[in-house]
Amino acid sequence: MLDTLIHKYLGVPYRLHARVDKRVPKQVATVLFLHGIGNSSAQWDAVIKKLPDTIRVISIDLLGFGDSPSPRWLKYSTSVQAKAVAATLIRMNITQQLTIVGHSMGSLVAVEVSKRFPLFVKSLVLCSPPFYSDAEQETLLPNPNTVLKNFYRLVRKYPNQFIDAVPLATKLNIVGKAFQVNSSNVDIYLAALEASIINQTSLKDVQGLQKPIRILHGAFDPIVIKNNLDTIVKTNKKAKVSVVLAGHEMFGAYIPAIVRAIKDSYSHAADKKT
Repeated sequence: MLDTLIHKYLGVPYRLHARVDKRVPKQVATVLFLHGIGNSSAQWDAVIKKLPDTIRVISIDLLGFGDSPSPRWLKYSTSVQAKAVAATLIRMNITQQLTIVGHSMGSLVAVEVSKRFPLFVKSLVLCSPPFYSDAEQETLLPNPNTVLKNFYRLVRKYPNQFIDAVPLATKLNIVGKAFQVNSSNVDIYLAALEASIINQTSLKDVQGLQKPIRILHGAFDPIVIKNNLDTIVKTNKKAKVSVVLAGHEMFGAYIPAIVRAIKDSYSHAADKKT
C-alpha cells in the first residue's frame, strides 16, 4: 500500500537493482548497460568480462525484470523506465557523463534517457534497436513496420503459446539464457512490449539527439528494420551504423563488436580533448 502511494500517486520514480557496479581507481569512462525486454542485466556479463579495468561498469535491471521492482499497475513505457534509470544514477552519486549501451528495448530506453536527461549522457551504443515508424503507407510489398507490430500484437493475444515457445527459443539460441518469461511475469513482458516497442516515439527521438550514436545490428536480425536505421543516419550526422554477422541476440561476433564500440566511444572523446 505504501509502495503504491509513493510511486503511483506521488510519482516518485523507483530505484533499480544494480547487478554490477564495478568501481576502478583511475577510470577513463563510465559505462551503463541497459538490457533488452524479457532479459536482465545478466545479459551483459560476457561483454563486461572483456572490458578494460579502466572503465567503471554499471549494469542495472530495468523495471519489471531481474531483481528490480515489478508493480502490476505500472505502464512500462520508455519514459517511465528512463525516469527510474535517472533516479537510480542520482542515488548512486554518478558525476561523470556516461556511455549508455542498450540492447533491443534497452536501446530505446537509452534514447529516452538521452532525450530527457542529456547531462547524464556522453554517447550511446545501441545494439539491435527495434526502431519502428508509425507510417502506414500502402506499398506493393508489406510495410515491415506494420508486419512486426502486428506480430507483436499476436504475441499479446496468445501469451500462453508464447510462454510455451520460450524453452525452444532458448535451446536454438534465438534468445539468450538471461531471457526469462513465464506465467508469473508474462503480463509485465506484454505491458513493456505494448508501451515501449509497439507504441514508441524512439525513431523520431533518436534523429534529434545531439550525442555521438553508434548503432550495431545483426545482418540476420529479423526484428531490426534497416531502412529505419538508414533514415537515422541521413537525418542525424552524429549517428553511425555498423553491421555484425549475427542475429538479434548477443552471441558470437556480437560480443567483440560491442566491446570495440565502447572503446571507440571514449577513445574518440579523449582525442577531441587533446
